[in-house]
Amino acid sequence: LRVLEGRMTSTKAALLGAIDRIAAAMEREFDALNSADGALGDGDLGVTMTRGMRAIMAQRDALPDDIGMGQLQCAQAFTKSSGSSYGTLMATGLMSAAKTLKGQTEIDPIAISDLIAGARDKMQERGKAELGGKTVLDSLDYLARALADGGDRSAAASDAVDRALDDFRDKPATVGRARIFGDKSIGLDDPGMLAMRAVVKAAVAQ
Repeated sequence: LRVLEGRMTSTKAALLGAIDRIAAAMEREFDALNSADGALGDGDLGVTMTRGMRAIMAQRDALPDDIGMGQLQCAQAFTKSSGSSYGTLMATGLMSAAKTLKGQTEIDPIAISDLIAGARDKMQERGKAELGGKTVLDSLDYLARALADGGDRSAAASDAVDRALDDFRDKPATVGRARIFGDKSIGLDDPGMLAMRAVVKAAVAQ
């Protein structure tokens, strides 16, 4: 979001702008995400992400100024659009942020790292997974740690999701459906991490 740039801003305006960019990104990445997921899973991650963002787009103009309630409505829309495990995890992360942000109309950029860390922890609890398993949790962990350092948060966020993919590409998946592929997952990007990279890069785009 624009709050990553290091200044206070209208969170509703930031949320709407991010929703538009992320929804467009998921449409563009539809085939790529399905293909990546087909190599290590069900092959429907592109479907999950586009359906989720279309559901959010359908109610974007009715989102409240309360950023927490807006996040909650986005989470509920995403949940209703898909019963996939990734969709459930995404909604869980949004709900975590929604609880923290309830009643707020602006976000202090310094709080972004803690919001992402909180989402990571709730998603980890829901998925009963550990960090280091080559999943979206690792992308979120890189994000939370990178944003805690301050500076240009947009650049830090974009770099963090790239580094997460680079660091885990040549490691085996040990969590989730991809773990059944064992060493065959070495050299392949985790589809959930790819989706998170697309989300983050769209959210912080100028």
